[in-house]
Amino acid sequence: MSLDKQDRMKVWLGVSGLVENNNGELLVVMKRYGGLDGKWSLPAGFVQPAETADQAVIREIKEETGIDATILGLIGLRTGVIKNDISDNMAVFHLIVNDPLQQVVAQLDELYEACWMSPLALKEDERTSLMILELLKTEINARKSALDNLEPDNIFGYTSYKLFF
Repeated sequence: MSLDKQDRMKVWLGVSGLVENNNGELLVVMKRYGGLDGKWSLPAGFVQPAETADQAVIREIKEETGIDATILGLIGLRTGVIKNDISDNMAVFHLIVNDPLQQVVAQLDELYEACWMSPLALKEDERTSLMILELLKTEINARKSALDNLEPDNIFGYTSYKLFF
């Protein structure tokens, strides 16, 4: 079955980043819109054309918080269907902050706030999103990084190609 352009628009790919600092705190944002309005969540957004998912998560973190981070690996995939219509998918990455002294600057068009919070403070805050609460129950240190600089069978014309296992 082939999908037409309108149906492909109903398949979303987003990215989210669990960013840690040297103190074990997590970078969190409080959204101004959607289902996460007023909730602590991870910096997140959609993958743009001509961008890989790992490039997108680094861009989104920088845009929303001003923080530069390095990917340690892929944590997992959140996937769901919205109102029996839209396939909503999000790759969740594990990252570390590049410069521990870099200041968090919230992008106030989309956010109320962005800051570093301890896992304990997030567990105790009723505004913490379900995804963060579930991530805090898991081991987040044992993550693998990407295999890149691969030479794919280039029958599709890849200009960027990485594998995350």
